[in-house]
Amino acid sequence: MLRILIILAVIVGGCGRASCAEQSTGDANYVSSVLDGLKQKTTRLQSYQCEVNYLFSQPLLESKTLRTGNLYYARLGNGSKLRINFDTLTQDENPQQKYGEQYIFDGQWLTHIDYQIKQVQKRQLAEANEQIDAFELAKRNFPLIGFDKTEDLKKEFDVNLVGEPNGLTHLHLIVKPDSQYKDDYKSVEVWIDKGLMLPAKISAVSTEGDIYEISFAKPKVNETIDEKVFEFTIPDGFGQPEIIPLKK
Repeated sequence: MLRILIILAVIVGGCGRASCAEQSTGDANYVSSVLDGLKQKTTRLQSYQCEVNYLFSQPLLESKTLRTGNLYYARLGNGSKLRINFDTLTQDENPQQKYGEQYIFDGQWLTHIDYQIKQVQKRQLAEANEQIDAFELAKRNFPLIGFDKTEDLKKEFDVNLVGEPNGLTHLHLIVKPDSQYKDDYKSVEVWIDKGLMLPAKISAVSTEGDIYEISFAKPKVNETIDEKVFEFTIPDGFGQPEIIPLKK
């Protein structure tokens, strides 16, 4: 389940309008300018919140599961906090149903609250005296487009501009044979909204052929988020949390 957090943490900023507009889509430097612009924006990212749709597809099994909810991220002090609340679930062609599932990361612990089975799991991801930014955590397992330097990203992927349909910049990243991601992913695609200069959708294909697709809506960037958003209590009727300490 950690992969859900990893992929949903890929909420990267875009390049400024002027820098993108000055490049032609046929220019070989255009992709680099987009990636450089993303990196510049993410260094200024203090908070982010949006509605999120998470679609998990298994083509071999002809199965699809869609979760919808909200995402909150804020840099606080020396670390950051991330919360994802899922509210609905749709499986294959069945009607949408209410669905409660939450992920909260506080810089050290990832807490998973599952309302279906009334269980809570707390997984330690950093030392007791250490604070890890949510995006830095995700970078260990997933390519965060915009957080890595352009030259580092190109060591791991062949990066191509697919086109700019309907106001979106569509990038296709193919995992290189010697990439650190070669055992987990085949490719990653990113659609950047040129008006908002933020990702509208991200899709990753695993080596097993599974597809993880994340869509973002109604984003709010660098607006104040009440710290109470990241607070939680274990609901009545739930068992004691399963504690998974950090592996040494």
